[in-house]
Amino acid sequence: MSVERWNEAADGPFSEVAAVRKLEVAGYRVARYGYPPGTVFAPHTHGYDKVNLVVSGRFRMEMGGESMVLEAGESIFVPAGAVHAAATVGNETAVCLDAS
Repeated sequence: MSVERWNEAADGPFSEVAAVRKLEVAGYRVARYGYPPGTVFAPHTHGYDKVNLVVSGRFRMEMGGESMVLEAGESIFVPAGAVHAAATVGNETAVCLDAS
């Protein structure tokens, strides 16, 4: 599991608008979600590839026996069928872009 960090040199300053644009240009349909403190997603799968990108807050992703906390401007690719879990970290709502 590897985290992709926003690259200002290639993509300009990080913003939600810029992140949505980048994901849409890559062919993804993008939805925005706010996950309040205490949000937990039990292990599950999807039948499609997806990208989770954090706009603000902190969001832990677990997949393949690894756990990583994502912060603003960081994203992770989740392949179709991969078992993964997630949770908001800390006392701030995690705002995430869910691209599929």
